[in-house]
Amino acid sequence: MGNRGTVTEASGFSADEDAQKLYSAMKGAGTNEATIVEILPRRTIAQRQKIKEAFKRTVGKDLIDELKSELTGNFEKVVVGLLMPAPVYDSYELRNAIKGAGTEEACLIDILASRNNAEIREIIATYKRECQKSLEDDVCGDTSGMFQRVLVSLLAAGRDESFKVDDAQVAQDAKDIFEAGEARWGTDEVKFLTVLCARNKNHLIQVFKDYQKISGRDIEESIKREMSGCLEDVFLAIVKCLKNKPAFFAERLYKSMKGLGTTDSVLIRIVVSRAEIDMLDIKAEFLRMYGKTLGSFIKGDTSGDYRKILLELCGGEK
Repeated sequence: MGNRGTVTEASGFSADEDAQKLYSAMKGAGTNEATIVEILPRRTIAQRQKIKEAFKRTVGKDLIDELKSELTGNFEKVVVGLLMPAPVYDSYELRNAIKGAGTEEACLIDILASRNNAEIREIIATYKRECQKSLEDDVCGDTSGMFQRVLVSLLAAGRDESFKVDDAQVAQDAKDIFEAGEARWGTDEVKFLTVLCARNKNHLIQVFKDYQKISGRDIEESIKREMSGCLEDVFLAIVKCLKNKPAFFAERLYKSMKGLGTTDSVLIRIVVSRAEIDMLDIKAEFLRMYGKTLGSFIKGDTSGDYRKILLELCGGEK
């Protein structure tokens, strides 16, 4: 999926062999979790799909259903997530974030602010197929105001993905967002939306530099001063993902574990979804930003098989 993942293709892979091992691990009383930890985090998503097919063909049962009936808690959540292709997992996470009593806005932000156009389009199509619903309708039914408008804009998957930088447009955009925020009483959030959700990455990096010159502030600092709540969170996520996506995820992981308690939903979602894409970079950023390894944080905040499978996904740190 990416080339900076901690999970890479297993050599000498046999889907039938893995399926049989997993079947044996679940047969009879109790489950041998060690077998699951040994196999699933050491296979790529594509290899896991083959294991699922082999399991159905040789055992006559659905692997996810079998694991769900055998496992519980956070360990189960990781294992089930690992068996889904990326757009299915993203759709599943979004659906869970929306359908509960309250909406888990952090999930909507983490996914929609960090995926590219092709990924968003695939998520929308998968959501429709898996949930028989429109993702945009569901998002609109559960959010409101300017925050909703930003999410709808991200779901339009219309960001310019060229590398072109037009200096005149950069200057205009920097001026527009300065005049929409710091330079006036109240904030014209639509201007921020137009610039932050539509322009390409190289262009925006230049806009942020120009903005700093005009306003004397970093764009992130201005967003914190001018906005609040979910709107502030989504704009900050967009900016951070454009500047340095692995650092964005490293910070989200850090915040999910520091202090009292662990936000397991965030920890699981990021580790499962980034293990094959950029986990090596996320680990490097984590160490640079916080002076400790991601593995040491996971070790201190989790336990049992849940801890083992997360560490395995992050590159097997002991």
